Amino acid sequence: MACRISELVLGCREPEVLARFWCEVLDFVVLDREEDGTLEIGPREGFGGPQPTIILSRQDEPEEGKSRLHIDVNATDRDQDAELERLLGLGARPADIGQTGEEGWHVLVDPEGNEFCLLKRRLDPL
Repeated sequence: MACRISELVLGCREPEVLARFWCEVLDFVVLDREEDGTLEIGPREGFGGPQPTIILSRQDEPEEGKSRLHIDVNATDRDQDAELERLLGLGARPADIGQTGEEGWHVLVDPEGNEFCLLKRRLDPL
């Protein structure tokens, strides 16, 4: 049996702010709150389903160097352009990491500057 991703962990200064952002982007809910401010967000069905949860762990200072992990998202109920507008309205910002403009995705950053990509293919909602 193979492993599968169950959680993504993202260090951040303001877990509540990022929880609101990612819950809106992914239609997730807050599943758990720890005393240290760490939040776990995920699908309404909770942990263990087909989608991983995201743990937003309070971290005052970013770690040295570029993060090796980022999140890719796909729209489920609209085209890529409409989803891009929605994400920008939620507080995402475009990021330039050397794209040519020919890519089929958009590189964005969340309200704390964490990179993520909006891919072109529309997925069926689960």
